[in-house]
Amino acid sequence: MNALLLIFLMLQPPEPGTPGVETLAWMAGSWGSAPGAMETEEHWTAPKAGSLLGMNRTTKGGKTVMFEFLRIEARPDGLYYLASPGGRPPTLFKLKESEKEKVVFENPEHDFPQRILYWKNGQSLCARIEGTQKGKPAGQEWCWKRLP
Repeated sequence: MNALLLIFLMLQPPEPGTPGVETLAWMAGSWGSAPGAMETEEHWTAPKAGSLLGMNRTTKGGKTVMFEFLRIEARPDGLYYLASPGGRPPTLFKLKESEKEKVVFENPEHDFPQRILYWKNGQSLCARIEGTQKGKPAGQEWCWKRLP
């Protein structure tokens, strides 16, 4: 696709009734697991100009063992979660469900995960990935407290 056409399409307003990124302001901030052998942190910017930017890092034994660049952006056909684990090109997950302080993104074509969920649980931000792995249901879940 022509790069100029792609930029034009991305600048189009979303379809009527599509939640905007501002509805995800509850995700903004710095979040982290309790100190331990393995620690995970996730940081999200406040919604602005049609996007939220995020970063996730897992450390173990004083070394970074995993990182991921994240983005949620408004497109003409809805909101998308873009995950770039290890800095690889992004995989897109389209918004499937949105409630107050809960969102579900899906990409049934992706190997694993096929679903990414975020929700608030009291003062914690929780995330879950789920789908099918080697023909069996699989998932992983995290809950983080706000970091100072």
